[in-house]
Parts: sequence; C-alpha cells; structure tokens
Amino acid sequence: MADGPNLRRAAKPDEPDAPRVERDGAVWRIRSLAVARQVLRARDRTTQAGFTAEWIPKGRLTHHPILISDGPLHDEQRSKVGRFFAPAVVAERYTARMEACADRLLAQADLAGGCRLDELALDYSVEVTADVVGLTDSPVPRMARRLVTFFNQPPLDITQPDLGRTPRQWARAAVNGLVPVVRFYLADVRPAIRTRRRAPRADVISHLIAEGYTDTDILVECVTYGTAGMVTTREFISMACWHLLGQPRLRERYLVAGQPERFAILNEIIRLEPVVGHLYRRAQGELEVFEGERTWAIRPGDLVDICVRQTNADPEAVGEEPLGLCPGRTLPSGVNPAVLSFGDGAHRCPGQPLAMLETDVLLTRLLARQPRLVGEPTLGWDDLIEGYRLRGVDLAFGRTGWRPAVWWFGGNGYSCGINRREPIMTIMDQAACPVCGMAVDQRNAPSASYDDQTYYFCSEGCRDQFLADPGSFVGNTGS
Repeated sequence: MADGPNLRRAAKPDEPDAPRVERDGAVWRIRSLAVARQVLRARDRTTQAGFTAEWIPKGRLTHHPILISDGPLHDEQRSKVGRFFAPAVVAERYTARMEACADRLLAQADLAGGCRLDELALDYSVEVTADVVGLTDSPVPRMARRLVTFFNQPPLDITQPDLGRTPRQWARAAVNGLVPVVRFYLADVRPAIRTRRRAPRADVISHLIAEGYTDTDILVECVTYGTAGMVTTREFISMACWHLLGQPRLRERYLVAGQPERFAILNEIIRLEPVVGHLYRRAQGELEVFEGERTWAIRPGDLVDICVRQTNADPEAVGEEPLGLCPGRTLPSGVNPAVLSFGDGAHRCPGQPLAMLETDVLLTRLLARQPRLVGEPTLGWDDLIEGYRLRGVDLAFGRTGWRPAVWWFGGNGYSCGINRREPIMTIMDQAACPVCGMAVDQRNAPSASYDDQTYYFCSEGCRDQFLADPGSFVGNTGS
C-alpha cells in the first residue's frame, strides 16, 4: 500500500494488501481496482455468488430475487425497481420524511442527554428504508430488532466447500435463519402485503404485487432490502460519525458545506470504510482480465473474490494517500466517488442515493448538537455481509461530564441512551406533548390542566397553543 496517513479504522490485521491479482486453486482474489471492474462488468460470464446467493433455495420462487438474478431478467428488474431509488425521486419524495424521523429521534436523545448512535441509527435507517419498500404496517423498533436477528449465524466462508460449516453449524444456521424469517413475514411483510393488495401505494411492495410476485417472492426481496439496505446503512452512519468526531477540521467543513460537498465527504468516508468488504462472482465462462501487460484467464466454475477494502485503496487508481480522507479526489473515468463500496456494473447497489441522503440528514442534525464520544466503540466483523459492525457508539450532548448509564424504552418503543447527572427519567416520568408529540419529562416540563386532566408540553409555545383551543388536542395524549 502507498505511503501516507492511515485513517482506516475497520481493518482486519490478517488481510493482505498484495498481490494485486492472486489465484488460490479455484479462488481468485482481486485487489486491483481495474481488474475488479472488469470482473464486475463481465455480466455475460459471471453470476452473483456473494451474500450466500448460491445457497438460496429457488424452487418455490416464481421470480428470481433481484439480488441473484443476472442478464436481461436482472436488467428488467433493475429498471423497474430503480425508479424508487433514483436521486431525484429520493430527494423529492423522502427528504421531508427523513428530516421528521431524524428530528423526532434526536429530540428524544436531547431529553436523555445523549444516545447510543448505533441503536438510534438502526431505528432511523429501518424507518426510512421501510417507507420506500412499503413495510409500514408494524412498529419500526420491533421490526428493526427482528432484522438484526438475521445476523445471528454461525461462521461461514464463501470460498470453502459447504461454506466451511460443519453439519451441526448447518443445523444451527437453518434454525437461526428460518425462525427470524418466519417472524419477519408474519409481523411485518404479510400485513404490508395485505394492506397494499387492497390499496396499492407508491412503494416497492405495491410494485412487486403488480408484477405478480407471490408472498414468498416478496418476502425474499424484503429480506434483501432489510439486510443489504437497512442494517448496512446503520453501520455506515456510525462509522461516518466516528470519523467526523475524530477529525475536527473535517467535521467543521462538513457542517458549513453545501450538500454536494457533504456528499463528497460521505462518499470518501465510505470509500475508505466500505461496509461490505468482499464481493463474490462465479465464473460461468472463460474470462480473461488484464492489467498493463499482464493477463489472467479465469476458468468456468472459478470463484472470484473482489477485496473491496483493497480495491478502494488501490494507489494506482485512487492516487496519493489511499488510506487518507481526501474528499473530491481525482478518480479514473467512470469510477464512482465511493469506488466499489456500492459495487459496480449491473449489480451496483441502487440504494446509494438513499443511503447518502439519509446519512446526511441525520448527521447534519446530530453534529450540530456538538456531541462527544463517550469511550471507544467496539469493532466487530460479520461473515454474512463480509463487513464490519460498530457497537457502543455512545454520544453525550452538552459540556458536562455525562456518561452512559442505562437504557429505557419510550412509549413508542425507541431506545434512548441515558447520559444524565440528574435522576434518570423512567417510563413513569415520560409523557408526550399533545401538540407536537415530542417525548417530555413530566417532572420538569410546562404543564396545563384541562377537564380534570394534566397535560405536559415540550415548550411554553406548545402550551400556549394548547390553551388557545384545548378541545382540538384532547385525546392526543396526557399524563
């Protein structure tokens, strides 16, 4: 790897940076960006092999999942579903919803004096993506917890026969995989399907119903969006915040910049810290790749491992200081600012505009509160997505020496980290402002009585608005 600062935090100590192209039996490991793009764009000679795609049972599916389909079928699916993730559509249709969600979650964190960002980011990313997909008929926090259980799997290695698992591990994987999927279907997917069969909406599930997808087909697609979209965005939000908090000059630049420059900063962070660390393709035909004067012949049946962390820091492609953060760096023609963090070619992730916008909406609001990191997060690794996970990203708001203490669940089920000097607000102390719905601590909130009932408010302004016409708000909430 080239000289320069090394700001990468998610680095496996046993993961080599060379050689640029390596063959180990029937497995190829690619660390050259130029060669990796050749493989990912050889659409007629390779198929999806990552995310255990080759192990997904297809016998009961009438439509191939978009994650594993290839060729003209994949093109057709992408062209139809892609309209939900187009940058203009995302910005116009979902910005206000993202802002409202971020404001609500951060208002709850304000009351607590801070938050555990990895938990808040999970609820936030699930709510935003669920809105696009159409999973809006069940409580978001509970759905988020169900999605997390998908990752409770025994170790796996896609490059090994039988994923490197023993029979006992396969039995455990079957149980740990089936139970969460059934729960996800019964609690989240089936209610959404039933609602949209009666009244279609402008979301992915309604589109799939119109295309003739069965409930099982839709479930598989929702699992894909849930794991590959919602949960991975959570990790990126946490990682991006960790970097920005650790680099004051970059954080200051981010807070005063316009959206294009903020997006450039976020794309550079995810280039350095790709959430998905490996992309896998299975060669279906002879594939010759080259770099300079060297050529390699990949044979049918070979597995190709695109090492994303290495390709994203390929000095011959990204230039000087490949492990530094240089927003707006010059890249080869046609290379995405995030390089391969969202893939490339036909299987490039269509959710990049959504992920960037929702991350930006939350972080601009969060960083404006001048949070402080309380301790160091724990960095772990997940075999299913071949990527990192950050836990314990505890943030304190304000200047006092607050610390994480306990966790409580508010009336709407959202988890909030408590970082308080004063006595901790419990569920018995919580109320909701009847005017705006914000969670408030009734021990010190403005209050008013109406019809022998006491109501608590987030501000004097909401109390005055209530007192001007109490009847229009009665029934929203109270003590």
